[in-house]
Amino acid sequence: MNLKQLTLGLAAAAAMTGSAYAYELTVPTLDYRTGPYAPNGIPFANGFSDYFTLLNERDGGINGVKIKLVPCETSYNTKKGVECYEKTKNAGNGALFYSPLSTGMTYQLIPKVTADGIPLYTMGYGRTSAANGKVFKWVFNVPMTYWDGATVAVQYAADKSGGMDKLKGKKIALVYHNSAYGKEPIRTLEVMSKKYGFELKLLPVDHPGQEQKATWLQIRRDRPDWVFMWGWGVMNQVAIKEAASIRYPMDHFIGVWWSGSENDVLPAGAKADGYKALAFHAPGADFPLHKDIIKYVYDGGKAVDPSYKDRVGEVLYNRGLVNALWAAEAIRTGMNIHKTKEPTAAQVRDGFEALDVSEARLKELGLPGFTFGVKVTCANHKGPGKVAVQSWDAKAKKWSIVTDFYQPMDDITGPLVEEDSAKFAKENNITPRECK
Repeated sequence: MNLKQLTLGLAAAAAMTGSAYAYELTVPTLDYRTGPYAPNGIPFANGFSDYFTLLNERDGGINGVKIKLVPCETSYNTKKGVECYEKTKNAGNGALFYSPLSTGMTYQLIPKVTADGIPLYTMGYGRTSAANGKVFKWVFNVPMTYWDGATVAVQYAADKSGGMDKLKGKKIALVYHNSAYGKEPIRTLEVMSKKYGFELKLLPVDHPGQEQKATWLQIRRDRPDWVFMWGWGVMNQVAIKEAASIRYPMDHFIGVWWSGSENDVLPAGAKADGYKALAFHAPGADFPLHKDIIKYVYDGGKAVDPSYKDRVGEVLYNRGLVNALWAAEAIRTGMNIHKTKEPTAAQVRDGFEALDVSEARLKELGLPGFTFGVKVTCANHKGPGKVAVQSWDAKAKKWSIVTDFYQPMDDITGPLVEEDSAKFAKENNITPRECK
């Protein structure tokens, strides 16, 4: 038998036995399972990896093509994150996209992915002005941005105060991680402070966030009407415990979506009851998709972290899960657009830009009512920008969504996005694209 006959024979055998397509879709996972931010990095990484594993085990991958996960540990360190990018971008058949789960890493990777032609998916974090797809061709932050979140936090405070006009003369304190991430909402809140007449107090907390005594003593002295928090990792736990120690009312304390996980509130016990956080998806594991993950991934012995079975459905697990889901749908969309089983990173970029995951599609994927539908366009890389508020029930030890999804205030954020993206374009000699 010659080589050609052998090759044809193997191909025929593979077709008869239903073997998986030989090509693999390469997806690097920039994880942080070590370091001071590991308690929050681990559940996200587990949800992210488990979803792609489910697709492999249940569906044979995406459109019949298996996914190859390439993990790399960053420890939430920007330098390590960049090293991981360089180490993995040519792995397998070439990285199809990156989700670094770090605003600091995002800022460093934007010029690199732009030069290398690899999409950067920063779901609800990163550089807010990357929402302008005319300038940031390779970056996507769907389904919303930090600036959207800031406008929703203010809207919620206004609703509880009796209307936007009732914010005049009130005090809002922002307790934020003293990093690129924590500083993201400041410009938006400053504009809103001037427009609506509330006093904004900025209270930075240095990495990793364990020392906050002075911050909360100042809050006790100033007695702000509302406290917003842009925190991460241990900073969140410490802040909630410190707030409880000065008897700050939890129902007037609102964290961003990265400050609203079980890890953040459980250490404070009953005193965390009523704490609020922004949210863009549901908590809990009462969805068909979670049942499939238990069946195919955990009970099938394929989980990246088998010890996590009883924690499937926690907020940050679900966050990693939906990050992977939207990215998988972008890969699928890119494959369908270009009619290929071997997509390039550029073709996956096209998939992100044509991403359209309706609520009907979410139901097909096993997450009915889990979040809202998203649609991306050439000009709009952030999606609808909607945000809800969730509340912690300390007795039941569970989060619940307690509002409808608010619409972001695009009249506030739109000019800021245009201004910042225009500045970036000028500094980097980028001619904005024309979008139909």
